[in-house]
Amino acid sequence: MSKPDRRQLNLGFIPLNDCAPLAVAKAHGFFEDEGLEVELSREASWANVRDKIAVGALEGGHLLAPMALAASMGVGGERTPLTVPLSLNLNGSAITLSTGLIKAMWEADPEMMARRPRSARPLARVIAARREAGERPLTLAVVFAYSMHAYELRYWLAAAGVDPDRDLRLVVAPPPRMTERLRAGEIDGFCVGAPWNAIAVAEGLGEIIVRASEIWPMGPDKVLGVTQAWANAHPQALQALIRALSRAAAWADTPANRPALARLLARPEFVGEPEALIAQSLAPPADGGDEARPQADIVFHRHAAGFPWRSHALWFLSQMLRWGQIGPEIDLQAVATSVYRPDLFRSAIQPLGEPVPMGDRKREGAHPQPWRLEDASGPILMAPDVFLDGRVFDPEKPLAYACDFEIGRYTGGSEDTTA
Repeated sequence: MSKPDRRQLNLGFIPLNDCAPLAVAKAHGFFEDEGLEVELSREASWANVRDKIAVGALEGGHLLAPMALAASMGVGGERTPLTVPLSLNLNGSAITLSTGLIKAMWEADPEMMARRPRSARPLARVIAARREAGERPLTLAVVFAYSMHAYELRYWLAAAGVDPDRDLRLVVAPPPRMTERLRAGEIDGFCVGAPWNAIAVAEGLGEIIVRASEIWPMGPDKVLGVTQAWANAHPQALQALIRALSRAAAWADTPANRPALARLLARPEFVGEPEALIAQSLAPPADGGDEARPQADIVFHRHAAGFPWRSHALWFLSQMLRWGQIGPEIDLQAVATSVYRPDLFRSAIQPLGEPVPMGDRKREGAHPQPWRLEDASGPILMAPDVFLDGRVFDPEKPLAYACDFEIGRYTGGSEDTTA
């Protein structure tokens, strides 16, 4: 493997458990092993990370996966073509509602609240009762309009007949601000990554109603993002960066390393929150869905977690279309192909001897049981991935998929073309 064509890199991140690959690569020398000198910059918001990457203040960073797609299309800000050569994690977030709202939901529908995974149907009853009484709409927060958090919250609500744009208010707040806004009564709940749900539970502010892994098991979340211009100018540095972060992700995903990972993330330069709460969110999930362990199923490396599947990109784009964030004139296949670069992942990781997927897409939500990915350089054990409502996403037909929901803003054609 050749030396990187740029050694010194500045990478941004947000204080969340899923910044683990960056923190581990820095603390355990994986960057140095690949010939890189990396400085990590803790940022206050996702927009900060995106904008600093766009202007070159950062070479890359920890990004919301849909944000990379939105930025590349010029949706929600200036157009900055980005490259996603690596996924940083699967699962890891959850929806937390205030204790008062949870109480109202138990009163509205105790039978449904006792089931797992929990449906939003009790919430729909509370919303209807509040409307009848002339009370204000509920307010729920997400970390960014173009985020897995926004789409999984919308998916969960709409599956129970709640229109997230008409039946309540959705607002944006940075992850570290969620608990204080809940405490102040400014919001009634939120969808965020670890450890912020666990912190809300520990402070008695709320309860986890459903995990991301109960909405879409093995759903994507954060990615490594760099500009396309930087990726083209520094191919060797990018390859070294992919390898360093992939090796760090494998370390973070090793069960024996999770206690040490919690200690590392608790350091003030990373997440800076109590080690016990961080560890709780990294522990194996408890039987029966113990709310004290809200994101215990985060995956950094297993099940091809690092592979940037273009089917993931297309699912995000289908949700942008579904909720009116983009129009049908956008060539979804072309955007996914331009931004998500599984070829870069393969060229970086295959020399390490690890099996890698050879296809760029897969049907999402089609696997109720553990399964083996055979279209790979070596068999890869994959996990169940069935959506909450049982739908299957065919990456060849994202328009038809976006059309097929009763609640949504997209009512256009369902004719798909393949790039």
